[in-house]
Amino acid sequence: MATVRDGNQAVLLVVDVQVGVVSNAWEAERVVSSVARSVKRARAAGVPVLWVQHSDEELPRGSDVWRFVSELSPAADEPIVHKHYNSSFEETNLEAELGRLAATHIILAGAATNWCVRATAYGALDRGYDLTLLSDAHTTEDLVVADGRIIKAADVVDELNAVMNWISFPGRTSTTALSGEVDFSNA
Repeated sequence: MATVRDGNQAVLLVVDVQVGVVSNAWEAERVVSSVARSVKRARAAGVPVLWVQHSDEELPRGSDVWRFVSELSPAADEPIVHKHYNSSFEETNLEAELGRLAATHIILAGAATNWCVRATAYGALDRGYDLTLLSDAHTTEDLVVADGRIIKAADVVDELNAVMNWISFPGRTSTTALSGEVDFSNA
């Protein structure tokens, strides 16, 4: 069993809201606006904001598609975690940053829902963190499966929102909230 973390220190974790990740994503403009609102509200409440930035062959580090979208800008004192795998925890300094902040509760937003957001959500729960997924602040693209069927992005988002309200881990909470309604002061 994972170590369950004592306390109630929240952080906002913004995953991969990068030009190349959201350029063709479902309702990207609305979702980016929800992420920006969450960042503003977290900062106003004194909740630390951490940023995750993916790089790989499709998102070469330093390229235009690798950059965060123009609507979002990390503050100088907000850590940026660089990753190469779906989970923000794998071979990164995320756990060290969370430990430095004494974080116990991750409020999660970002892209892509079915890859990096999902892997990060499960990674957080596996490592003993409480989790709140911002239900209106994550997105992905439609997914074409091997037989040519299309899984609609909206369905992927809805499915992960439902799962995060139903999944249970001992001693941890998992839920969803809207970006304009999450209580950063008591997360």
